[in-house]
Amino acid sequence: MALFILGLLVLIAGVLIGRRPSPMVPFAHWLRLGGLVIMIAGLLSACFVEIGPGEIGVQVLYGSVQNNTLGSGLHVINPLMNVERMDVKTENYTMSAVRDEGSKEGDDAIRVLTADGLEVVMDLTVLYKVIPSFAPNILRETGIDYTNKIVRPITRTRIRDNAVYYDAVALYSTKRDEFQARIFKTIEEQFHQRGLLLEQVLIRNITLPQAVKTSIEQKISAEQDAQKMQFVLQKERQEADRKRIEAQGIADYQHIISESLTDKQLQYESIKAQLKIAESANAKVIIMGKSNTPVMIDTKGQ
Repeated sequence: MALFILGLLVLIAGVLIGRRPSPMVPFAHWLRLGGLVIMIAGLLSACFVEIGPGEIGVQVLYGSVQNNTLGSGLHVINPLMNVERMDVKTENYTMSAVRDEGSKEGDDAIRVLTADGLEVVMDLTVLYKVIPSFAPNILRETGIDYTNKIVRPITRTRIRDNAVYYDAVALYSTKRDEFQARIFKTIEEQFHQRGLLLEQVLIRNITLPQAVKTSIEQKISAEQDAQKMQFVLQKERQEADRKRIEAQGIADYQHIISESLTDKQLQYESIKAQLKIAESANAKVIIMGKSNTPVMIDTKGQ
């Protein structure tokens, strides 16, 4: 419409100049013609509007929001219409204690009180998008800044409301998924009432008070020490069982040998041993007495 208004002004200027004697009179005709051309061009351009991918166009006529919307692509519209583009792609809003990580500068984490009266700090990300059919209603009742007017306050409030049902340690460990599912359900209901579709609520981090963290670390350390001691005791029991089995095997072996040996077998083994001694280069074997008991004399030093 800006181009149309510009052409109208040029046309009016040409008409006014043509009515009064002045050196510009010869140009009045061209001003009127140029203004008319600009007006037509402005009018034609105002009749066409392009909506980008992932966007939806909401038509506004003199401040009145129209219920029909425009999808992605090129559209022919009333040139008097003003089209407000709204994003219908997935958006994320992050609240974090880490600087420059969240959607707002500085520490924007959520601080909640748990059932045991402790303060827990949460970093959170919300994934959501505008429901296309609700876009005119959002523009009419909330405006374009629905993130700060709907997403942020509802999310923070519902998280605080639901955290009071859980102990701090449970939120940090065993009840984390349950808590996340619970807040998703409550936030989803309120978002849908305001024209937003909640896709996910992601609890990025939960920070416990230092005293609680120290207590948990000590408990984990004690449990690890107990497990280590159980391992040592089990290993010692296994070693004792091994030695007991080994001793039993030796005893059984000796018992079997003692029962199976005869005098002739012992005599045969004695002769074999004497032969090995006799073959040694470092000894001389002398047989003395009827017992055939060998006496070994070292001849190396003689």
